[in-house]
Amino acid sequence: MTANGPYAVRVERNVPVPLADGTRLATDVYFPEGGGGTAGDAAGAGTWPVILQRTPYDKCGVLKAEGHFFASHGYVVALQDVRGRFASEGVFEPFLHEAEDGVDTVRWLIGQPWCDGRIGTTGTSYLACTQAALAALDPPGLVVQWVSQGFSNYHTTRSRRGGAYEHHRTEWLLRMAADSKEAQADPVLQEALERAHHRPADWIGLWPVRPGMSPLALVPSYERALLDFMTRGDYDEWWLNPALSLEPYYDRYADVPAHFLGSWYDPYARAVTDNYVALAARKRGPVRLIMGPWVHGVAALGWTHAGDVDFGPDAAIEYDRLRLAWFDRWLKGREDAWRDQVQEQVAAPVRIFVMGGGTGRRNADGRLDHGGRWRDEQAWPLAGAVETRLYMHASGELSADPPAPADLGEPGAQPDPAAATSYTFDSRDPQPSAYDPREPEALFPRGGFDLRARPTSGETGPGVPLGNRHDVLVFATEPLAREVEVTGSAVVELFASSTGLDTDFTARLVDWCPPNEDYPEGYALELCQTIQRARYRDSREQATLLEPGTIYRFRLTLPPTSNLFARGHRIRVDISSSDFPRFDVNPNTGEPLGRHRRMAVVTNSVYHDAEHPSAVVLPVVTSDA
Repeated sequence: MTANGPYAVRVERNVPVPLADGTRLATDVYFPEGGGGTAGDAAGAGTWPVILQRTPYDKCGVLKAEGHFFASHGYVVALQDVRGRFASEGVFEPFLHEAEDGVDTVRWLIGQPWCDGRIGTTGTSYLACTQAALAALDPPGLVVQWVSQGFSNYHTTRSRRGGAYEHHRTEWLLRMAADSKEAQADPVLQEALERAHHRPADWIGLWPVRPGMSPLALVPSYERALLDFMTRGDYDEWWLNPALSLEPYYDRYADVPAHFLGSWYDPYARAVTDNYVALAARKRGPVRLIMGPWVHGVAALGWTHAGDVDFGPDAAIEYDRLRLAWFDRWLKGREDAWRDQVQEQVAAPVRIFVMGGGTGRRNADGRLDHGGRWRDEQAWPLAGAVETRLYMHASGELSADPPAPADLGEPGAQPDPAAATSYTFDSRDPQPSAYDPREPEALFPRGGFDLRARPTSGETGPGVPLGNRHDVLVFATEPLAREVEVTGSAVVELFASSTGLDTDFTARLVDWCPPNEDYPEGYALELCQTIQRARYRDSREQATLLEPGTIYRFRLTLPPTSNLFARGHRIRVDISSSDFPRFDVNPNTGEPLGRHRRMAVVTNSVYHDAEHPSAVVLPVVTSDA
């Protein structure tokens, strides 16, 4: 945290906040010195605006620093354990009660003698979820928000994507179970759950998890959550809880100043920009957006790198200074606070970090020097971004030239077999996700990496490039004659077929850097990736299996990014059918999701003829935009 402010701080621990159903949530309240009486005593003098954070990760952990920081600057700070976690009563059912419990908490805060009637919220990840969920119900007293790296729809991001399941949710639930109230109360149970938490690959490797057959069965509410996320592929009524999907609540969402912060290398990048677009169009706000080059949860740490890639010293932001100025402006009425303290960082409603432009060499920390710079914009998506279509050709070329019409010659002649590229997708041997050479044991590495396979036992040096796999189709431009900026969400329009009843198609956008002395084999920098489960190609609400051999049009929307492809680099798109363990592997059998018993080998084909012109559509920003 930045330096503390002028007030001394007094803390009251585990103040019980009653909910409508009688459950009491333990809340630590931080007071500026002289800021009123005790939390249950109206005898004190003075009222203050309140900043609320609701967490499942223990309010007595790292959040204590935030309590002291904001209280020392003249705010009452309420840090609360959510239902069923740590000191709070009740049963933890991930996400399901956060909207109503948050509203009840805001209502209680408004009624306290030390509250001046104005509530602000802040927090990252699950703490972004708790504050957005309560705002979806528009509670009286909510005045302002700072929402960092949070959800818009868990069916779209961070639990499922394109119909596929994200295995991060499995690892997260194992971690949460290991420090659950149930585990803390039973040393034997805790040992079993800790062991599972430290070996998530075992349970992901045995996918799908059967009811009652994993350590999560020892804490039933956590197992129910896993089974729901694992098997509920249809976007049905279960997903319409405001803590699972904000989309149905955008019109009702509180019309308050809201600042959204996201990161290109964060799984919530699309969620953050979706929220900004939806609310900026509906609300007076103001609604603002910052998108930086970080990974999940580190904006406050001043990091300038994401994984194996560094973006230079300008990539860091003064996170606490920004938030304090935002709250001073909207909770204390200091109109000069945001303008004077933040200065140039408020010139426009959108501020983005454009990655790229570095040396391409290895820096002193051993990371790729990719570089980048901040830029202000008036809107998102960028008004100056031009949809630019690059076609995939049988040769592996990615170019602006569309496929030529087929020359069938004599009547009865067959189409050119080069009109499609086919590969075998063996669900028992999926394409691996990129790995972190600095943390080779990490199951879910975070950030940008060279697209290489994990080195095999005893192998030294980097692993084999993933693009060399038989089940990965690489399409790339020629080395660029001039730099090209891509900012926004690229879309892959894929014409494809499968011999299976169901399968997946994945897409990666890659900055393919040329060789140099530090990287003699070049560097395939993964910018973003996505997946589409074929059965959900037409609708996320209802699955429809494939007719084997039939050509379908798939639309794969990549998460947003902003990258300057330097001269001599190549724009590359990788197509495959798996990205494991980031996403679960499609068994290709068409069985119910999360309940399959068989795995099949299929042949998948990508078409690139004039009638089926597979392509990537890039949002290209021109220099005069």
